[in-house]
Amino acid sequence: MYPPLIPATLVRAADGTPYSPAFDDVYHTTAGGLGQAQHVFLAGNDLPARWQGRERFTIVETGFGLGLSFLATWAAWRDDPARCARLHFVSTEKHPFQADDLAELHAAWPELAPLADALRRHWPPLVPGFHRIHLDAGRVTLTLLFGDALTTLPQLEARADAFYLDGFSPANNPELWSPAVYAELARLAAPGATLATWSVTGHVRRGLQEAGFTLERRAGFGGKREMLSGHFTEGPSETGQLSPRHALVIGAGVAGTSIAERLATRGWRITVIDEAPGPGHGASGNKAGVFRPLPSLDDNRLARITRAGFLYGRHHLEALAAAGYPPRWAPCGVLHLARDAKQEGKQKAVVDTQTPPTDYLRFVDKDEASQIVGWPVELGGWWFPSGGWIQPPTLCAANLAAAGSAVETRFGQQVARLEHQGDAWIALDPAGAEIARAPVAILANGVGIRALPQAATLPVRPARGQVSHLPAAAGSPPNVVVCRLGYVSPEVDGLRCAGATFLADDDGTELREAEHRENLTKLDFILPGYAAAYDPTQLDGRVGFRPASPDRLPMVGAIPTVERTERTTPLTDIPRQPGLFAVSGFGARGLVWASLIGELLASQLDGDPLPLERELVDALDPARYLLKPPRPSAGSEE
Repeated sequence: MYPPLIPATLVRAADGTPYSPAFDDVYHTTAGGLGQAQHVFLAGNDLPARWQGRERFTIVETGFGLGLSFLATWAAWRDDPARCARLHFVSTEKHPFQADDLAELHAAWPELAPLADALRRHWPPLVPGFHRIHLDAGRVTLTLLFGDALTTLPQLEARADAFYLDGFSPANNPELWSPAVYAELARLAAPGATLATWSVTGHVRRGLQEAGFTLERRAGFGGKREMLSGHFTEGPSETGQLSPRHALVIGAGVAGTSIAERLATRGWRITVIDEAPGPGHGASGNKAGVFRPLPSLDDNRLARITRAGFLYGRHHLEALAAAGYPPRWAPCGVLHLARDAKQEGKQKAVVDTQTPPTDYLRFVDKDEASQIVGWPVELGGWWFPSGGWIQPPTLCAANLAAAGSAVETRFGQQVARLEHQGDAWIALDPAGAEIARAPVAILANGVGIRALPQAATLPVRPARGQVSHLPAAAGSPPNVVVCRLGYVSPEVDGLRCAGATFLADDDGTELREAEHRENLTKLDFILPGYAAAYDPTQLDGRVGFRPASPDRLPMVGAIPTVERTERTTPLTDIPRQPGLFAVSGFGARGLVWASLIGELLASQLDGDPLPLERELVDALDPARYLLKPPRPSAGSEE
């Protein structure tokens, strides 16, 4: 569990330089923050020359501060006609500024205004963890690690070409200039990585040298006579283009289309295969699905992954709309009511303990909850003002449209078998005819993954879910999504969705009156008396089948080739199917996870910094089930 973030406070020294009372130090030299960033960090790492002609260049910074080094780097990259195709910038920050404070601070550098404005438009809420932001049409990726660097850096998986060692002075912030941090830099360093810092303190030099960096003194900036530059002593830099990349994606739901779109942005070719006539026809075919995170008092893995998925998903929805491919969704807010007084107390304790920003999450009592809903409710609960509903088929279509010509679709084709021949995976139809082939295959076909022998090691269980469609007048309450051991959506096209049932290992496709009654019972539990207007014998609805996992977390990664192994085996030592990956086990939370999971797998396949902590990536690894006894799959948790 991360401790709550404590935002930075905007204070200025007597000469107007931004100052941190917590560390009793200024954020940059009085000679100028932009000049310092350009002289120390860019020139100190021999940039822009070192990124020129590269497919990808990755920079890791210790201490984001005002974001000046990032903005200076982004500006230099933009101005360089020989720039690398994609720039990754990863930065830690223990005390991030609020966006409004950044706006005031950035006003001192009007030449950076367009970039600074774009950064602040995408600035994440101040909650701990990893935050990935795509800028400049996806060519620049900023990954912010909010929290103590001693906690976040060990969780980073990346290959850094350059390091910016920033932060407050070693005397005032010794933890950031420590052997533990230097060891992490060495772990992250790509062959030939360089570093630069304004500090020439003796223990900093000795610590970096002991970690494997060769150092040299260079002329400092402003009033500082010297600075340090250095390089990692193992091998030459990696240069040149990556090999051609092509993947089969089996399944065109939110999982499959998300990974296809994320790979397409990296220059991959993708062949998407689905037996349906178009995208979003299976478990992703509902009219309106819930989009919100799921906190916990101990900030467990499920809570952290849904938080990361929700925040990245919001960013992805906005990026699709900005590119001209808007999915149909509404950030109307989601109210998650407590099921009883005990849970209401726990929900309030989560907010009191973790102190999240109010535009992300706050606790509301019974009276305020009733006002939000426009209907009397029994208890209070969590209010997510930026949550909402998404129409999944439109998200699937938007993903494919955004991917453009990089994606070739093969709809109406059933993959009956997969065969591995040479360096290729071949998808075959029921008659044995080849549909398509590629070096990489990704199984994102929901419960259909169970029919392929290569995925037999994965404990995917189908869970039947029936949603009831309730006739609704425009503007009728609720105008927000409301959850309480079930959910009800606002009116969408004259209907609101209510449900859903969750029946494991039930393959019936028919609508059932009994399940309509169950959904109306849930509806009455959410909004007392609301269901009385509906006759369960007259309702329409939809049945889908969700791929559920035993621990309620998705399965993302290379598929194991073995069915059992010693429980002490490291995940990295478990043998895998070459080039065969799974994206499954989303259960009822596909909309919250799909975009981030697509970004995670695309990052793994292409060698980018990962957008999630290493321990969370391990928690999603399909091979994890070989290292622990299986447990029954939990039921739907709204």
